[in-house]
Amino acid sequence: MADGKKQHIMKHPDGGWQVKGEGNTKATRIFDTKAEALEYAKTVAKNQGSTIVPHKKDGKIQKKK
Repeated sequence: MADGKKQHIMKHPDGGWQVKGEGNTKATRIFDTKAEALEYAKTVAKNQGSTIVPHKKDGKIQKKK
């Protein structure tokens, strides 16, 4: 069971993609691509025991395939 904050991957208002812990007002880190943000989020999630919630460009949560 995940104890850490969910890590959201979403578009950043100034461009690029951000990793943002649930409930945080600021991005943990900003990346040029979604793939880079996802790799970073995997590391954070593993260290914190949290889950990753990827979003689409429009902000909606991306469903798992």
